[in-house]
Amino acid sequence: MTTTPADSPRRTADVYATLCPARDVLDVLSGKWSALVIGALEEGPRRFTSLQHRLQGVSPKVLTRTLRRLEDYGFITRTVIAQVPVRVDYALTDLGRGAAAPLAHLRHWVETNTRIG
Repeated sequence: MTTTPADSPRRTADVYATLCPARDVLDVLSGKWSALVIGALEEGPRRFTSLQHRLQGVSPKVLTRTLRRLEDYGFITRTVIAQVPVRVDYALTDLGRGAAAPLAHLRHWVETNTRIG
């Protein structure tokens, strides 16, 4: 791992560059289910079944894949609570809460600018 001195300028990501790792993060956040999972978790921690009910139309397989991906990128945490039956809660991390605000603006814009009927 390389480190940079505290007084050196911080490099910023360029999502337009072919090998920029920010592209992966943008890909994760721009997915329909990712944006909706993050929005649902803004209300507080939820269990898998609660998320599935809130996100109408998502299959268990797709929800599981989405949750794993969001956890891998550090947007959510998965907490297993040892009880019978086992309980698993999903919650936003600080990074996830940071992503929630711009995604909420995007969801609001989409709802406002989508014509129904």
